Amino acid sequence: MHIPSIAAIALTSIVLSAPAISQEKAGAHSGMHGSQSSPGKMSHGSMQSSPDASKAEFEHQFLDTMAAHHQSAIEMAQLVEKRSSHDELKQMAKKIIDDQQDEIKQMTEWKNQWYPDKGDAINMKMPGMAESMKGMSVEKLEASTGDPFDAMFLDMMTRHHQGAVKMAQSALTKAKHPEVKKTAQKVIDEQKKEIAQMSKWKKEWRLATK
Repeated sequence: MHIPSIAAIALTSIVLSAPAISQEKAGAHSGMHGSQSSPGKMSHGSMQSSPDASKAEFEHQFLDTMAAHHQSAIEMAQLVEKRSSHDELKQMAKKIIDDQQDEIKQMTEWKNQWYPDKGDAINMKMPGMAESMKGMSVEKLEASTGDPFDAMFLDMMTRHHQGAVKMAQSALTKAKHPEVKKTAQKVIDEQKKEIAQMSKWKKEWRLATK
């Protein structure tokens, strides 16, 4: 008589604990994806530094951090085609996507060549990184269309570009490979032009962010 009772209690315990175990595993996976770079959509406002990123060589930090920065710009730019009311902005967004995808590919190749098996070194404290991500919201952009979208996008991408320029400027003096310095200068030149153009459009189109 006692054996069935014990078995029943054990079975009940297993059944009741299974959902909790599943939820714990789900939470662990969710936490992991939220703290590292992944091919899915990034959470711009909650990006975190990689563990011990500040201990890595500057150039390693720059390559990983600028690549993550570029990826967030690409995700914003991909929203423009179906939401913007201005063809000029759509063309700029396509250029941002193409340019920064190429640069991510190149920086990833350099990272793998020069810093193999070193892990990620995304550092949110690099010059320009944290301030360029502040207030970034893909969700708000996704919920907007037309002029409200354009106004929000121009503000966010301008701030984002300013952060990239600041980070790239630090690489001009601290990077050790001339190839990285050349890419940093390209980022500065191209994104300063785009910042000026976006400022001009905002005035011409009489856009105001609500």
